[in-house]
Amino acid sequence: MTVLLALLAALANAFSVVAQHRASASQASGRGFVHVARYLLTNPMWLVGAAGLIGAFVFQALALHDGLVSVVQALLVTELVFALVLRRLWIRQLISVWAWGSAALTCAGLALFIVMSEPEGGHATPTSGAWLSAMVTAAVVTVALAGLARFGSPARKAALYATAAGVVWAVEATFIKATTDTLAAFGLVGSLARWPIYALIVGGIAGSLLTQAALHVGPLRVSQPLLVAVDPFVSIFLGVWIFGEHFTDHPGRVVAALLGFAVMVVGIVLVTSTAPPDMEPSPSLQSRRA
Repeated sequence: MTVLLALLAALANAFSVVAQHRASASQASGRGFVHVARYLLTNPMWLVGAAGLIGAFVFQALALHDGLVSVVQALLVTELVFALVLRRLWIRQLISVWAWGSAALTCAGLALFIVMSEPEGGHATPTSGAWLSAMVTAAVVTVALAGLARFGSPARKAALYATAAGVVWAVEATFIKATTDTLAAFGLVGSLARWPIYALIVGGIAGSLLTQAALHVGPLRVSQPLLVAVDPFVSIFLGVWIFGEHFTDHPGRVVAALLGFAVMVVGIVLVTSTAPPDMEPSPSLQSRRA
């Protein structure tokens, strides 16, 4: 069930990105912020995309409640694969064989990592020391990356902001898990007297700001692979650090799992570089449909 919920979260996330990108692309450029905001908030496509984003959050929260952080966050990389399918079937774009092959490579690497690493264990009540040490470390790394991102070329800035955002979204996954556990144990009213729900809000705001910074300052081909790949990488460490998750200690399986993760990352980079650069329908498919 955890795997299914995580895949549904990835699908809903992909749907949200495609829908909101289409809505934003249809807005004429050169308009002021207030005009654009008013347009998007009254655009049915953008609102449907927002609903998809809410659905993605719900599915992710349900998956994290009973699942392992390292597994759920790794499965979310399938968002890129679902996005390709939506762009082909919904937007009517031509997707190159290289993009489909890269998507298959991503899925193969992901499957190899999960199967060979044998993730298991974990507990719902981490110690205060584990939370504090992990959060302080993550905060220091994030602030350092964001500070360094103020200087250098657009590509360097995008890479550093995207890496910082990936770290924050991995931390946010731990807050989601802690919040769902708190809600299950104490209910909505009781959870308001505890820290996870407030950390969840702060983390979501920080992650969103860093993501927008990464997308704004440099090329998408640099920021997108890092936004997708850094999250599961950091989530593995946080799952072990905070929740006590662990993996196989068999040398052969460890090597195979590391190879699978590396293949997955290569697939992510290739998908983002071979997918169509925009959300415009392919003229040949449009004319065939007409």
